[in-house]
Amino acid sequence: MAISRRKALQFSGVFVASTAVNGYSKTDNLKPPKSLKTNTTYDAPIPKAKGPRVVVVGGGWSGLSVAKYTKIFAPDADVVLVEQRHEFVSCPLSNLWLVDKIELEFLTHDYLQAARENNYTFFHATATGLNREKRVLETSNGDIAFDYLVFAPGIDYDYSRWTDDIAFETRLRQEYPAGFIPGSEHITIRNKVLNFKGGNFILTVPSGNYRCLPAPYERACVIADYFKQKKLKAKVILLDENNAITIKKKGFQSAFDELYKDYIEYYPNTKIQNIDLDNKVVETEFDEIDFEEAAFYPHIRGAKILERAGIAKDAKNMLEADINPLTYEVHGEKNIFVSGDSRPMGFSKSGNTSNSEGHHVAKLLAQKINKTKEVKWQPPTTTCFSAVSIAPERAIYIYTQYAYNKTDASFSFKSTSASEDWKKDGEVNANSIYNWANALYNDMFNK
Repeated sequence: MAISRRKALQFSGVFVASTAVNGYSKTDNLKPPKSLKTNTTYDAPIPKAKGPRVVVVGGGWSGLSVAKYTKIFAPDADVVLVEQRHEFVSCPLSNLWLVDKIELEFLTHDYLQAARENNYTFFHATATGLNREKRVLETSNGDIAFDYLVFAPGIDYDYSRWTDDIAFETRLRQEYPAGFIPGSEHITIRNKVLNFKGGNFILTVPSGNYRCLPAPYERACVIADYFKQKKLKAKVILLDENNAITIKKKGFQSAFDELYKDYIEYYPNTKIQNIDLDNKVVETEFDEIDFEEAAFYPHIRGAKILERAGIAKDAKNMLEADINPLTYEVHGEKNIFVSGDSRPMGFSKSGNTSNSEGHHVAKLLAQKINKTKEVKWQPPTTTCFSAVSIAPERAIYIYTQYAYNKTDASFSFKSTSASEDWKKDGEVNANSIYNWANALYNDMFNK
């Protein structure tokens, strides 16, 4: 039954009178009942574990895979997936959504469905800390004791190369988000693109092993194609810190030159020295570039929970996980693992790589739980399709496996195959994008 404003005020008056009678008429004298806990330590409201408890932090491409396949490989394990988002939104393929090529429903999936179908628990909370001695994960909704813990929290942004002014960083995050952590950032960029009237639209590419190497170049292509179809007087200005296109160079460069000669200006080896948001000007070493809209992609780093948990290492300031690269175990710990984009190995920080890595980490966990023979190291695989046009749909493709060199403890490419001729294979590759995505979504969310 709806309550009128008058009734609400009456109820409010009754409450004030009641508290006055009971000696609590002044808010600074209010005290909680003795039965309420006033400390911040309490157990998470989940059932007691019936087997070895595996807690997975992060419901991305790696965390979902770890949760599902740990339960498959070790059925007696009690698996809990801790994730701060209510629903899964895919970063892979999101560039096509930015230009209105696919529906949001194709990118959005149900954590509850994944948990139901694969017999684990989805717990909506934010991981806030770790008590390593007591084997307790601290979250915003209570503490969870674990036997095994897997961090798969993804990345955070690092704006420190552009500014140390938190107010300015906040403006960059809110007004010109990067769009590589899914959710609101993508909605903002999509609105920028669909409502663009003309002028310069700046995109940036950071150096280092940033999340999804081809994505900034794909984004430049599909936005340029959208502007081209709308016949806008517009340019995509792509400022790349790297000396050249970092991956699928042949395919992307030919698309820039042949499809978007009048719509993309590519600046390699270009570092931003200053961003004037009020006057909308970017300063580089050699140029000043005006812009009407932008999405500034800064450097990345491992998710900050790794620092709070005390398991990050400052390797070139990327603050990724301090783990054994072959076992994924945190150094000094035999029951804490890290998987996905927060790991320090030079694998592609991409969905398919993280998913295949999650399968392997699940096997490592199952080996410990089931007390079976040691699991041999398995390299992750990178399967990556990138759109170069949307009308018609054409794409390029690369597949990579990795090898480990015992001599110098380094990783390298074991084998690579690619299809970068978008004129010849572009439409076939574009159709394969959706087959690939459906297969991976099915792998993570269904039985």
